[in-house]
Amino acid sequence: MTLACLLAFQPLQAQTDEIQVYTGEVETPGKANLTIHANYTPDGRTVAGFPGAVVPQGSLNGTFEWAYGVTDWFEAGTYLPVYTLTRDRKLDLDGVKLRALFAVPHAETRSFFYGVNFELSFNSRHWDKSRYGGEIRPIVGTRTGPWDMIVNPILDTSFDGFSRLDFAPSLRVAYNKSPGFALAVEHYADFGQLRHLESGAKQEHNLFAVADYARKLFDLEAGIGFGLTKASDKLVLKTILSHSF
Repeated sequence: MTLACLLAFQPLQAQTDEIQVYTGEVETPGKANLTIHANYTPDGRTVAGFPGAVVPQGSLNGTFEWAYGVTDWFEAGTYLPVYTLTRDRKLDLDGVKLRALFAVPHAETRSFFYGVNFELSFNSRHWDKSRYGGEIRPIVGTRTGPWDMIVNPILDTSFDGFSRLDFAPSLRVAYNKSPGFALAVEHYADFGQLRHLESGAKQEHNLFAVADYARKLFDLEAGIGFGLTKASDKLVLKTILSHSF
């Protein structure tokens, strides 16, 4: 394969520490929460997104997300540490993030709910080409009976201009079989920068089948994802384990 072909299908964004659609739920005021994210790529891209970056195939990426419920409409959080275990079994620290989530109170009980999440990140050189990054994640959802549909039209930034914002939306459709168990389909995409959206083959599109289990002491989400384009990883596994205290 020529160098030109390799470059044509490099990932639009760096690796990710979390694969999750935000639902607008806010931690109970006065309570804290720890969420452990992990995603593993058994069959993925073998070319780094930029020189010195993490190669997706065979890597385990994740983070420990700490959150605190400030009010019934505001949750503050941090991601510490963000980590990668490379396919060569090298443990790298990728950075740290701060998070502020604002949402309509008691989103989990509403038929229509909304919010927005802001993130600020400090990145290691192997994790992102930009030392500083940010995310604006609107949250819009609707609920009818046991069905939920939630969209996060995410905009990522390296603080280098409005036109360079990267459009990376996510979508979740879930069937809540019971209060403690749900099945969902999630779609994660990256269309590229607003000033020049990428062609279809160069966009990232991943479709996940997900199961959610809610118990008294913990919540567990597990999913398997399939890449739909040449620019996407072919197979990704994810888990999200959370506990409030």
